[in-house]
Amino acid sequence: MGRGHSKESDAKNPLQAFLCITIFVGMNEPHDSHVRNLDARSLRGLAHPLRIQLLDALRSGGPATASQLAEKLGESSGATSYHLRQLAIHGFIQDAPERGKGRERWWKAVHKGLRFDDALLMDASPDVRGAADMYLHEVATTQTRDLSTWLGNRQAWPEEWNRTWDMSSATLRLTPELTKELVEKLHALVDTYRDRAADEDDANTAQVRIHTHAFPLTME
Repeated sequence: MGRGHSKESDAKNPLQAFLCITIFVGMNEPHDSHVRNLDARSLRGLAHPLRIQLLDALRSGGPATASQLAEKLGESSGATSYHLRQLAIHGFIQDAPERGKGRERWWKAVHKGLRFDDALLMDASPDVRGAADMYLHEVATTQTRDLSTWLGNRQAWPEEWNRTWDMSSATLRLTPELTKELVEKLHALVDTYRDRAADEDDANTAQVRIHTHAFPLTME
Protein backbone atom coordinates (compact mmCIF):
# COMPACT_ATOMS: atom_id res chain seq x y z
CA MET A 1 0.00 0.00 0.00
CA GLY A 2 1.20 3.54 -0.67
CA ARG A 3 2.23 5.61 2.26
CA GLY A 4 1.83 9.18 3.42
CA HIS A 5 4.40 10.27 5.98
CA SER A 6 4.72 13.41 8.09
CA LYS A 7 7.63 13.87 10.49
CA GLU A 8 8.52 16.79 12.72
CA SER A 9 12.12 17.21 13.84
CA ASP A 10 14.13 20.04 15.41
CA ALA A 11 17.88 20.56 15.41
CA LYS A 12 19.98 23.01 17.39
CA ASN A 13 20.81 25.29 14.47
CA PRO A 14 18.23 28.02 13.74
CA LEU A 15 16.70 28.45 10.32
CA GLN A 16 18.49 31.25 8.50
CA ALA A 17 18.05 32.92 5.13
CA PHE A 18 17.57 30.10 2.69
CA LEU A 19 20.15 29.23 0.05
CA CYS A 20 17.99 27.89 -2.72
CA ILE A 21 18.96 24.72 -4.53
CA THR A 22 16.51 24.85 -7.36
CA ILE A 23 14.67 22.19 -9.29
CA PHE A 24 16.33 19.62 -11.50
CA VAL A 25 19.91 20.37 -10.33
CA GLY A 26 21.70 23.30 -8.77
CA MET A 27 24.10 25.35 -10.85
CA ASN A 28 27.00 24.16 -8.68
CA GLU A 29 26.57 20.60 -9.95
CA PRO A 30 29.26 19.07 -12.21
CA HIS A 31 28.88 19.77 -15.93
CA ASP A 32 26.75 17.24 -17.76
CA SER A 33 26.40 17.48 -21.54
CA HIS A 34 22.97 15.84 -21.31
CA VAL A 35 21.66 18.64 -19.07
CA ARG A 36 21.06 22.13 -20.46
CA ASN A 37 21.80 25.27 -18.45
CA LEU A 38 18.94 27.73 -18.78
CA ASP A 39 20.01 31.30 -19.51
CA ALA A 40 17.88 34.40 -20.03
CA ARG A 41 17.39 33.82 -23.76
CA SER A 42 16.57 30.12 -23.58
CA LEU A 43 14.30 30.67 -20.57
CA ARG A 44 12.20 33.17 -22.51
CA GLY A 45 11.87 30.58 -25.26
CA LEU A 46 10.65 27.95 -22.81
CA ALA A 47 8.51 30.02 -20.46
CA HIS A 48 5.07 29.05 -21.73
CA PRO A 49 2.88 26.45 -19.97
CA LEU A 50 2.28 24.37 -23.10
CA ARG A 51 5.95 24.41 -24.12
CA ILE A 52 6.97 23.13 -20.69
CA GLN A 53 4.37 20.36 -20.93
CA LEU A 54 5.46 19.44 -24.46
CA LEU A 55 9.11 19.21 -23.50
CA ASP A 56 8.28 17.12 -20.43
CA ALA A 57 6.15 14.79 -22.56
CA LEU A 58 8.95 14.29 -25.09
CA ARG A 59 11.55 13.67 -22.39
CA SER A 60 9.43 11.13 -20.53
CA GLY A 61 7.54 9.53 -23.43
CA GLY A 62 10.06 9.67 -26.25
CA PRO A 63 9.64 10.95 -29.83
CA ALA A 64 6.15 12.01 -30.87
CA THR A 65 4.24 14.04 -33.44
CA ALA A 66 2.26 17.21 -32.89
CA SER A 67 -1.00 15.26 -33.28
CA GLN A 68 0.03 12.63 -30.74
CA LEU A 69 1.05 15.30 -28.24
CA ALA A 70 -2.15 17.25 -28.86
CA GLU A 71 -4.22 14.18 -28.00
CA LYS A 72 -2.13 13.44 -24.92
CA LEU A 73 -2.29 17.00 -23.56
CA GLY A 74 -5.82 17.86 -24.65
CA GLU A 75 -4.70 20.64 -26.99
CA SER A 76 -5.24 21.38 -30.67
CA SER A 77 -2.65 20.09 -33.12
CA GLY A 78 -2.25 23.64 -34.40
CA ALA A 79 -1.20 24.83 -30.95
CA THR A 80 1.19 21.95 -30.37
CA SER A 81 2.72 22.38 -33.85
CA TYR A 82 3.40 26.08 -33.24
CA HIS A 83 4.94 25.61 -29.80
CA LEU A 84 7.00 22.61 -30.94
CA ARG A 85 8.53 24.80 -33.65
CA GLN A 86 9.34 27.44 -31.03
CA LEU A 87 11.00 24.83 -28.83
CA ALA A 88 13.07 23.73 -31.83
CA ILE A 89 14.12 27.32 -32.59
CA HIS A 90 15.46 27.62 -29.04
CA GLY A 91 17.28 24.29 -29.21
CA PHE A 92 15.17 22.25 -26.78
CA ILE A 93 13.93 19.70 -29.32
CA GLN A 94 14.91 18.45 -32.76
CA ASP A 95 13.62 16.33 -35.61
CA ALA A 96 13.44 12.57 -35.10
CA PRO A 97 13.68 11.46 -38.75
CA GLU A 98 14.35 7.87 -37.72
CA ARG A 99 10.77 7.70 -36.42
CA GLY A 100 8.83 9.48 -39.12
CA LYS A 101 8.63 8.63 -42.80
CA GLY A 102 5.13 9.92 -43.41
CA ARG A 103 3.77 13.42 -43.80
CA GLU A 104 3.83 14.37 -40.14
CA ARG A 105 6.99 15.55 -38.42
CA TRP A 106 8.36 13.64 -35.43
CA TRP A 107 10.11 15.46 -32.59
CA LYS A 108 12.45 14.39 -29.78
CA ALA A 109 14.02 16.15 -26.80
CA VAL A 110 17.66 17.22 -27.16
CA HIS A 111 18.56 17.07 -23.46
CA LYS A 112 17.65 14.74 -20.60
CA GLY A 113 17.19 17.57 -18.11
CA LEU A 114 17.45 21.28 -17.38
CA ARG A 115 19.55 23.20 -14.90
CA PHE A 116 17.98 26.36 -13.48
CA ASP A 117 20.04 29.20 -12.00
CA ASP A 118 18.56 31.21 -9.12
CA ALA A 119 20.19 34.34 -10.55
CA LEU A 120 17.46 34.40 -13.20
CA LEU A 121 14.97 35.35 -10.47
CA MET A 122 17.06 38.46 -9.74
CA ASP A 123 17.86 39.43 -13.33
CA ALA A 124 17.86 43.13 -14.18
CA SER A 125 15.14 42.54 -16.79
CA PRO A 126 11.55 42.32 -15.48
CA ASP A 127 10.76 40.07 -18.46
CA VAL A 128 13.43 37.56 -17.43
CA ARG A 129 12.32 37.64 -13.79
CA GLY A 130 8.72 37.10 -14.86
CA ALA A 131 9.68 34.22 -17.16
CA ALA A 132 11.70 32.59 -14.37
CA ASP A 133 8.84 32.88 -11.90
CA MET A 134 6.32 31.52 -14.40
CA TYR A 135 8.62 28.62 -15.26
CA LEU A 136 9.04 27.57 -11.63
CA HIS A 137 5.31 27.76 -10.95
CA GLU A 138 4.50 25.75 -14.07
CA VAL A 139 6.98 23.04 -13.08
CA ALA A 140 5.38 22.93 -9.62
CA THR A 141 1.96 22.58 -11.29
CA THR A 142 3.28 19.78 -13.52
CA GLN A 143 4.67 17.91 -10.53
CA THR A 144 1.36 18.21 -8.69
CA ARG A 145 -0.45 16.95 -11.79
CA ASP A 146 1.92 13.96 -12.00
CA LEU A 147 1.08 12.93 -8.45
CA SER A 148 -2.66 13.50 -8.90
CA THR A 149 -2.63 11.36 -12.05
CA TRP A 150 -0.98 8.50 -10.14
CA LEU A 151 -3.45 8.78 -7.26
CA GLY A 152 -6.33 8.63 -9.72
CA ASN A 153 -4.95 5.67 -11.68
CA ARG A 154 -3.03 3.62 -9.13
CA GLN A 155 -5.70 0.93 -8.73
CA ALA A 156 -5.14 -0.02 -12.37
CA TRP A 157 -1.50 -0.86 -11.61
CA PRO A 158 -0.24 -4.27 -10.39
CA GLU A 159 -0.23 -4.91 -6.65
CA GLU A 160 3.55 -4.67 -6.32
CA TRP A 161 3.50 -1.06 -7.56
CA ASN A 162 0.73 -0.22 -5.10
CA ARG A 163 2.98 -1.49 -2.31
CA THR A 164 6.05 0.53 -3.29
CA TRP A 165 4.96 4.06 -4.10
CA ASP A 166 5.65 6.82 -1.58
CA MET A 167 4.34 10.25 -0.61
CA SER A 168 6.33 11.64 2.29
CA SER A 169 7.07 14.93 4.00
CA ALA A 170 9.44 15.94 6.78
CA THR A 171 9.88 19.26 8.57
CA LEU A 172 13.41 19.81 9.85
CA ARG A 173 15.12 22.75 11.53
CA LEU A 174 18.19 23.43 9.39
CA THR A 175 20.66 26.11 8.39
CA PRO A 176 21.06 27.00 4.71
CA GLU A 177 24.31 25.02 4.68
CA LEU A 178 22.67 21.88 6.06
CA THR A 179 19.77 22.26 3.63
CA LYS A 180 22.22 22.48 0.72
CA GLU A 181 24.04 19.39 1.99
CA LEU A 182 20.80 17.43 2.33
CA VAL A 183 19.60 18.29 -1.17
CA GLU A 184 22.96 17.43 -2.73
CA LYS A 185 22.92 14.05 -0.97
CA LEU A 186 19.38 13.37 -2.22
CA HIS A 187 20.44 14.18 -5.78
CA ALA A 188 23.52 11.97 -5.46
CA LEU A 189 21.41 9.08 -4.19
CA VAL A 190 19.01 9.35 -7.11
CA ASP A 191 21.97 9.41 -9.51
CA THR A 192 23.20 6.05 -8.18
CA TYR A 193 19.96 4.49 -9.41
CA ARG A 194 20.49 5.81 -12.93
CA ASP A 195 23.41 3.39 -13.19
CA ARG A 196 21.20 0.57 -11.95
CA ALA A 197 18.39 1.20 -14.42
CA ALA A 198 16.33 -1.90 -15.17
CA ASP A 199 16.27 -3.47 -18.62
CA GLU A 200 13.66 -1.74 -20.79
CA ASP A 201 12.61 -5.16 -22.09
CA ASP A 202 11.65 -6.24 -18.56
CA ALA A 203 7.84 -6.15 -18.44
CA ASN A 204 7.98 -5.36 -14.72
CA THR A 205 9.69 -1.99 -15.18
CA ALA A 206 8.11 1.45 -15.40
CA GLN A 207 9.27 5.04 -15.46
CA VAL A 208 9.26 6.22 -11.84
CA ARG A 209 8.93 9.97 -11.26
CA ILE A 210 10.75 11.37 -8.23
CA HIS A 211 10.18 14.93 -7.04
CA THR A 212 12.46 16.70 -4.56
CA HIS A 213 11.28 19.82 -2.74
CA ALA A 214 13.18 21.63 0.02
CA PHE A 215 12.18 25.12 1.14
CA PRO A 216 11.72 27.14 4.35
CA LEU A 217 8.21 27.43 5.72
CA THR A 218 6.74 30.93 5.63
CA MET A 219 6.83 32.55 9.03
CA GLU A 220 3.42 33.77 10.21
